[in-house]
Amino acid sequence: MIERLTPRQREILQLIAERHNTKEIAQVLSISIKTVETHRAQLMNRLGIHDVPGLVRFAIRTGLVSLEE
Repeated sequence: MIERLTPRQREILQLIAERHNTKEIAQVLSISIKTVETHRAQLMNRLGIHDVPGLVRFAIRTGLVSLEE
């Protein structure tokens, strides 16, 4: 399923899984908070996940991030 994500969506997902909040992600990527929120909503829709903890679990399960990070 991860191959269905765009590079930017993977980047957003990785930052979410690394416990960055929306404002921090926007600053790191030099994009607006609204853009981060849009990417997050698209991720949830594309993956059929309904909350941020679900996104984190998905990122761990697919190896995008590890529990040690």
